[in-house]
Amino acid sequence: METNFETNQNGINTYAEILSQPEIWDSAIIVAESQRQKLEEIDLTQFDQVIFTGCGSTYYLSLSAAFTLQQTTGIPARAVPASELLFSPDALLTSGKTLLVALSRSGSTTETVAAVNKFKNNDKGYVIAISNYPEEALAGLADIALIIEAGQEQSVAQTRSFASMLVAATTMTSILGRRNDWIGLLHKLQAVGSRLITEYEPISRSIGQNINLDRFYFLGSGARFGLACETNLKLKEMTLTHSEPFHFFEFRHGPMAMVTPSTQIIGLYSEFNLRNEAQVMKEMKALGAHTLSLGETQADINFNSGIPEVLQNVLFLPILQLMAFHRSIHKGLNPDKPNNLSSVVTLDI
Repeated sequence: METNFETNQNGINTYAEILSQPEIWDSAIIVAESQRQKLEEIDLTQFDQVIFTGCGSTYYLSLSAAFTLQQTTGIPARAVPASELLFSPDALLTSGKTLLVALSRSGSTTETVAAVNKFKNNDKGYVIAISNYPEEALAGLADIALIIEAGQEQSVAQTRSFASMLVAATTMTSILGRRNDWIGLLHKLQAVGSRLITEYEPISRSIGQNINLDRFYFLGSGARFGLACETNLKLKEMTLTHSEPFHFFEFRHGPMAMVTPSTQIIGLYSEFNLRNEAQVMKEMKALGAHTLSLGETQADINFNSGIPEVLQNVLFLPILQLMAFHRSIHKGLNPDKPNNLSSVVTLDI
């Protein structure tokens, strides 16, 4: 089925939000920079740990952001789903202080707000919120709130908002880690992201419209694993296609039994382990899979950003979000309104 997106109103918001995101990345940097004085007052050595928390997409963002913060600062950091922090805090919090970074696009996700409220009431530490909406409960609970209003969306599936919060978290880590030299480099992301969309959207469209592909696997190591989880989720939400994320080398321990000629494997390459990750992709291709790799160099989609690896993570998003978008349109679905989903998840708990 061929679909002309120019005459199809399904997905018009999602498409605009994906394409506009590089400009919003700059807005996210500026928002985090505006809180520099408060962030610089935080001494990470006074905390036993840093916990990043969220639900769905923002939990996956937390996986990436926690890895990046510990890699940058050496302070123990991990990601926890907000529901786990809410219902099992004693298994996650220490007797010392915790720096809690809570992420929510809406700022009103039930589990996240409840977990932060409980954390504050029990005087367990300090809270930084990252969100896109200033008037919601999460911002009011935080000691520092990074609110990227420019990242707000009309679509249900998070694309631009996720990217804006990821860049804000990266900027926050740069400030907390006293890496002021990274801020100027982060501002280079906008131009690189715009170029990647222009240059590589045809590949996104081609893979997305290949309905012969019936299963997708997203592979990533380190901070890229959280991004593999998120881009997998975008494909699942928008296209109702079977997809799963894995760490690169974990895929070889069982899941590769699922590889067939109708399998598409997406590899989010690191620089520190590029040779070994590329070998995994080569092995999967030999088993009959279609493969697509993204990375700074030596990939099918090359960033050529000249930016340190720790700052590149957001560059993986637009091309893979566009792949999900084009597949959704080609299948006659509406990516603006995925099946059974809503923009804000609220529960009676």
